[in-house]
Amino acid sequence: MRVLLIKTSSLGDVIHTLPALTDARKAIPGIHFDWVVEEGFAEIPVWHPAVAEVIPVAIRRWRKSPLKTLRSGEWQRFRKRLKKHQYDLVIDAQGLLKSALLTVGLKAPIAGLDKHSAREPLASRFYQQHIPVPRDQHAVERGRQLFAQALGYRLPDGIGDYGLDRAWLAGEQSAEDYVVFLHGTTWVTKHWPELYWRQLAELAT
Repeated sequence: MRVLLIKTSSLGDVIHTLPALTDARKAIPGIHFDWVVEEGFAEIPVWHPAVAEVIPVAIRRWRKSPLKTLRSGEWQRFRKRLKKHQYDLVIDAQGLLKSALLTVGLKAPIAGLDKHSAREPLASRFYQQHIPVPRDQHAVERGRQLFAQALGYRLPDGIGDYGLDRAWLAGEQSAEDYVVFLHGTTWVTKHWPELYWRQLAELAT
């Protein structure tokens, strides 16, 4: 079974989708995903063994110069690549109009969040399979529920497994234990005061 997954951004959302792929791989042996993702995050999907192909998209860059994008042929090449394979299913895990529009013209059935569950309700009009997923949950669990319903398997009990291929994580090994703090975020509402970061660092040392 080959599935086209659309989850373009952002960094955290892309990572939060990985456990859903692990669930699907365990439930449906041999399933493969081709993943449409923003070019800046294209390295992440290949960390998961269920991903067969990564299809970079550059919505953030293209919308700044749409005419240039069309004249360069970049958009046309992207659309051609989307139609390279015959998919059994398309899953729009983004739930936004910009992601739903990418599904236009694809021949496979399209699954996505219903109008009550999607961040942008209009996106659901592009889907044939409308899936209800409560919004008052963590993104990881929402993604796992979406995939389980779209692909027709029982959602596994317990917390999600990111299923990372450890070979991609291999690198220089430090002789000492260390902690990495990831503080960057786009949303102002997610910014954490510097004082708290200092306190956290002190607790970790």
